[in-house]
Amino acid sequence: MQIVKYQFQQHGDERGQLVALEEFNDIPFEIKRVYYMYDTAEGVIRGYHAHKSLKQILICIHGSCKILLDNGKGEKKKVFLEKPYEGLFVDNNMWREMYDFSPDAVLMCLASEVYNEEDYIRNYDDFLKFVNEESE
Repeated sequence: MQIVKYQFQQHGDERGQLVALEEFNDIPFEIKRVYYMYDTAEGVIRGYHAHKSLKQILICIHGSCKILLDNGKGEKKKVFLEKPYEGLFVDNNMWREMYDFSPDAVLMCLASEVYNEEDYIRNYDDFLKFVNEESE
C-alpha cells in the first residue's frame, strides 16, 4: 500500500502564511465537498468506514491527529498529520480511522463527491468482502 502525502505550496511573509488549493492542480480531483472536524474529545476515534468511489485529501489544518489506513488485504499504515500545508490522499476502497486528536485539532477533508450514504461501507467485515470481491 502506497501512502501519498501532498506538500502544498506555502506563501508567506511577516504577516503570516497562506496555502491556496486548486482542484486538478494541487488536488488530484474535482472538489465537490469540504468539511472539517474539531473539538474531538480525548480518546474518540472517528471514521470507521470506507468509500466505494469517493476519494479524499485529509489536512490537519490545526493541531495534530493520526490516521490508520487499511486496504483490506493485510496492509495497514499509520500516518501522523500535524502540518497545515500537508495533505494525505485517501483513495476509495480504503478503510480509515482517525484518532489521537490533539485538543486543538481541526481536520479538514476535501472530497471528490457530495455526501451519499450509499457510497459508505460502515461495517469492517462488509468492507473486507467488498474489496476482496473487487480484486477477483
